[in-house]
Amino acid sequence: MDYVGAIILAAGQGKRMKSSVPKVLHNLCGKPIIQHVLDHASSIADSIYLVIGYQGEKVKEYLNKTNYYNIEFVYQEQQRGTGDAVKMAQDLLPDNGKVLVLCGDTPLISAESLKGLFQMGSEHDVVILTAKVPNPYGYGRIIRDKDNRVITIEEEKNLNPNQAKVDEINTGTYCFAIDKLKKYLPQIEADSDKGEYYLTDIISLMVKEGHSIGAFLLDDYREGLGINDLYQLAEAAKVMRNEINYNLMTEGVTIVDPDSTYIDKGVSIGNDTIIYPQTLIEGKTEIGSGCQIGPNTTIRDTIIKDRVMLTNSVVEECIIREEAKIGPFAYLRPGNDIGHGVKIGDFVEVKNSNIANGSKIPHLSYVGDADVGEGVNFGAGTIIVNYDGTHKHRTMVARNSFIGCNSNLIAPLKIGEGSYIAAGSTINKDVAEGSMVFARCRQENKPGLAKRFLKKE
Repeated sequence: MDYVGAIILAAGQGKRMKSSVPKVLHNLCGKPIIQHVLDHASSIADSIYLVIGYQGEKVKEYLNKTNYYNIEFVYQEQQRGTGDAVKMAQDLLPDNGKVLVLCGDTPLISAESLKGLFQMGSEHDVVILTAKVPNPYGYGRIIRDKDNRVITIEEEKNLNPNQAKVDEINTGTYCFAIDKLKKYLPQIEADSDKGEYYLTDIISLMVKEGHSIGAFLLDDYREGLGINDLYQLAEAAKVMRNEINYNLMTEGVTIVDPDSTYIDKGVSIGNDTIIYPQTLIEGKTEIGSGCQIGPNTTIRDTIIKDRVMLTNSVVEECIIREEAKIGPFAYLRPGNDIGHGVKIGDFVEVKNSNIANGSKIPHLSYVGDADVGEGVNFGAGTIIVNYDGTHKHRTMVARNSFIGCNSNLIAPLKIGEGSYIAAGSTINKDVAEGSMVFARCRQENKPGLAKRFLKKE
């Protein structure tokens, strides 16, 4: 097969974002904008040349961590237009084959559309990805002759009255024959106003010499929308979330209110799971079948097995196994492994702990850095005191133990199997298997003394 490359233009400053973060690194449904573009381009291209400039080291640093793109970084030291940006990468291309040119801020263009663009490229020397939009103002227009052939791309400032009525726009994405790109790119002249080189000028040059120009029209114009400010970022997120939710629902997931449900791209959810409103599911999250999730729940980078119930809670970087019940108002911090059938109730916080099958922490407790065996019951108000002000320590509670209400377990600590800790105890010594432990002050009653302390008129 012929060589297929991709040049992605990501050197611009993105002034309208009004942010210290490079535009292409802004988050969109769980990934930076540029990563969506790279995902789609890498499904077609043999190699990718990413043109970076403004804060380019930040972009490079992030993408080097992903470790799965075949990227060669190219620097455009001065941002002098799209034509100049492509020039930075042209010498890295072979002499023949095809090359896609994409903008780094158009994350909605699907891999399927890029494949269609590429396939049309076998019939033409260059193919332009176009879209018909409701309001084309500000976009470069696709100008055709009486035989409907593309003859130029005209920018807004140069349009005559008839051209201004054209609703077919240039999305800034192309498929070039490499030999033609290399021939005509050096012939582009700088714009007299800004001194910039525009890639669109190649089209007129190629038309003059009789080359074949194609246009691949998007079915959904929204795919071609670029992101130039934070409002457009939010609009793009709406489009992407709608696609994510639609795809999940067609696979058997019930999303009660898609408009108030925010699911990142790449999240997997099994059939017969119900997602209730105001739920955020982010990152590398996997949810099994038959679960009930939400409402008002945030889940991040978590694996949830089948038939889990998770209500009004926050969960980060955990494993939750089958038939566990979490919430309402629970907070599972990173590092937890929650076993089969475990109950984590209201106003319970669990951190970096292993809670074995069937154990219960029903309400108003903190469990941190603990290994809890099967069938353990924590009474309300139980606190594991895992931090001594300098170091974190672990607590082990063996299977079938009972921890009474308002107990403090001071780590490091081991409580043996089948032990019973009386309510209100503070435990700071290991407990042998089968022990019953009282660790609280003796109660003393003083008849008639209460009136001295109760000031009533």
